[in-house]
Amino acid sequence: MDSSEPFHMLDSYAESIADLEPADGEVETAELAVSDDVLVKAFALGPGAELEAHDHPDSTNVFHVLEGTVTVVQGDESEAIEAPGVVHHERGVDHGARNETDETVIFTASLCPLPS
Repeated sequence: MDSSEPFHMLDSYAESIADLEPADGEVETAELAVSDDVLVKAFALGPGAELEAHDHPDSTNVFHVLEGTVTVVQGDESEAIEAPGVVHHERGVDHGARNETDETVIFTASLCPLPS
């Protein structure tokens, strides 16, 4: 490889979230990985934004907090999770997220297996 040529990384995170710039109260998303059995999606929450609580009856969902501090809701509980952080949501458990800070927060959600 010629040292003047750019090295292409396997990591697509930076490119995938480059256009995510949510305004206050807005949620923007980008798909990072999609296959027959897994979905990894990035969520960018502007200040005051909320991802409404929901469940996945047949799938496990894992949040990876990558930038900022996001308040994760799980059932009747909530907790501020600072990057880097990981939160596991069992199948069928209501979960969501909200941004109670003045900065954009970014986390991924990995869903496996995909609902049929």
